[in-house]
Formats: sequence, structure tokens, C-alpha cells
Amino acid sequence: MANITQSIDKEIVNYFCRLQMKVAFITGGAQGIGENIARLFVKHDARVVIADIQDDLGQSVCEDIGLDKATFVHCDVTIESDVENAINMTLGKYGKLDIMINNAATIDDLKPNILDNDQASFEQVMRVNVTGVFLGTKHAARAMIPGRSGNIIMMGSVSGSIGGIISHAYSSSKHAIVGLTKNTAAELGQYGIRVNCLSPHFIRSPSAIKATKDHPEKYANIYSNLKGLALSEDDVAEAALFLASDEARYMSGHNLVLDGGFTVINPAFGLFARATPME
Repeated sequence: MANITQSIDKEIVNYFCRLQMKVAFITGGAQGIGENIARLFVKHDARVVIADIQDDLGQSVCEDIGLDKATFVHCDVTIESDVENAINMTLGKYGKLDIMINNAATIDDLKPNILDNDQASFEQVMRVNVTGVFLGTKHAARAMIPGRSGNIIMMGSVSGSIGGIISHAYSSSKHAIVGLTKNTAAELGQYGIRVNCLSPHFIRSPSAIKATKDHPEKYANIYSNLKGLALSEDDVAEAALFLASDEARYMSGHNLVLDGGFTVINPAFGLFARATPME
């Protein structure tokens, strides 16, 4: 009976500490999805490093989480030396890197006509959303290869699976991340490193509302095939926890689309067509 009780207790601990003593590095972790991921990972016994350009906000989040569990480091993901130094700091403090969350991203003004889009804005989005992810993946791999294990998660978007949702630059960047996920997964598997992409649907967050404020009529109804449910940042954090945990230990090169069935059905046509989209 004692052995059974001990076994049950161990299972309970494992479930509620799914990242026990893991070290996670999260870019863009000072707010939004990145912050939610950091807080959830710590609840599951991880140590997190929040990398961001928002110094005061990032430090405040770490202090609220607890400086024994969370560390802030200034990092502009478009500058390789920043990324390299931030990863080196992580290795110096914790001696390892288990999980890399490439979450930092930016978006340009939503201009539906490509003729109104300018090169500088397009390239800035690509620098942060693609080059930044490339650099994060490169230096995470550098840290993980010697230990022959690791877990890299790219933060994609439903706009990386389907067109017509968001700006040309942002959509292009998220499609690129899916390709980078597959290519790096193909290479890094030989070292026991998993690489996956997590692609959420539109979330009514303050940053998303700000980005789409000039087009309220186009973002008034968020279609989901799941009636009565709306995606939240907590949902995305839970999905990231799954990908980061041993429960997903055989998943690599996968794009986990968190979209409530949005990309699997055209709601206006077919056997399951609906007269009006559902929230």
C-alpha cells in the first residue's frame, strides 16, 4: 500500500512540476504571451530568463515572479551580440539551457494595398520576426548541442498557415518561421534537440487591438469552429507548456496550430456551412 501511495504521489508531483529544474529562455517575455509563458513555466518548477528590450517592464515581471526563479536580461533579438551574450549569461548562471522560446515579434501598420507598403517597414518586421528567430535558434542550438538535448519553440501564427488575415510583412514572416522550424528540426534531431512551432489564432490582447484599431470592421468577429470559446494568452501558454514538456518528447518539426478549427473549414461553403460565423 505504501508503494502505491508513493507512486501516486510521484505522479502528482510530476504532473504539477512538468518542467522540474528546466531552464527556459523566453524572448519578448516582458508582456503578453511571453510573460504568460514565463509565469506558467515557473509554476511548473522551471527557471526562466526573460529577454526583452523593455528593461523596466521585464525587470518588474521578474521581481513579481521572484528573482530566485526569474532573471531579466536586455536583448534586442535583431543584434547577434545581444542574443549571444544573453545566452552566455544564462549558461553562466544556470550551467545549461533546456528550452528556448522564440517569442519576440513586431507588426507593421496594416495596409491592405501592397502599393502602400514600404520597404523599410517590411524589412523591420522580417528582421525581428525572422532574423531574430534565426539568431535565437542558432545560439540556443550552440548551448544545447554539447548536452545532446534541448527544446526550441518558435512562436508562429495562424497567419503562417493561411493568407488574407494580416499584413504582407507579418504573414510572410510567420510563413518563414514554419519553414525554419522544419529545416532546423531536420538538422538538430541528431543531437536530441526538438524544434516545433506554436501558431495561435487572433487574440483580443491590448497589442492586437492597437494594431487593428484602424480596421475595426475587419476584426469585429473572430471566427472559430468551436462555438462559445475564445482563445486567450493563457491557452497559448498551456500549449507551450505541452510542447516544452516530456509529454511531447517525440514531437519535432511540427507546427501546432491553435486556431479552434479556423484553418480546417471554409464556413461559407460545404456540408458544414454556416450562415454567419460564430465567435
